[in-house]
Amino acid sequence: MVLFKTMVCLLLLMMLAACAASPQDLSGKMFTFPEETNTANVKLSPSTHSFNALTVCFRSITDLSRGHSLFSLATPTTDNSFLIYMDGELQLNINDKLTKFPGLISPQNVWNSICSTWDAASGLAQLWVNGKHSVRKFTGGPAINNPVIILGQEQDSLGGSFVIQQSFVGMMSDVHMWDHTLSSCEIQQYMDKQNFSPGNVLNWQVLDFQMTGRVLIEDKQTTCN
Repeated sequence: MVLFKTMVCLLLLMMLAACAASPQDLSGKMFTFPEETNTANVKLSPSTHSFNALTVCFRSITDLSRGHSLFSLATPTTDNSFLIYMDGELQLNINDKLTKFPGLISPQNVWNSICSTWDAASGLAQLWVNGKHSVRKFTGGPAINNPVIILGQEQDSLGGSFVIQQSFVGMMSDVHMWDHTLSSCEIQQYMDKQNFSPGNVLNWQVLDFQMTGRVLIEDKQTTCN
């Protein structure tokens, strides 16, 4: 009887784990990061693990005036393989090379649509905020392999070493990632919330993720007519 009960408990635990790991449709939802912390984060599971190019898009809102991470991708060899960071202006850190984009800011306390592209062959990267694009800048770097992707924190080691002063406080939604660079028109379609092809690496409508700490999934707040 004891053995039977033990087997039933193990089976239930396995079923719960399987349910927790199932991708979710987060349409109309948002992640809420309600406080400064060096623990709370969302780990995203990409569908592929090697990239010669990529595009990342998401929407976020925050009242932070200090520096904070918006999208952190690390690999076993590089902590900042692809980091989108806000510190007075938007910055990209690709393969540990920091590139600043002066004048390209995301206003506080409003939803901002942000996209970034990078291509290893040309070494060029570019940022978009609310339909406004930066100049294209050379960042270089090899292909990205075996990534760990984190929202809410900046990785100073693979999957960890978070610093509270770099944490994100606010809400995030509509996270998508592609294994190629989108055209300007495709990015504009995302910005304008028109029909667009969802990310083939990260898809907000079929998102595989794991939450740690105080992170909430809530209905996305919209303006009432």
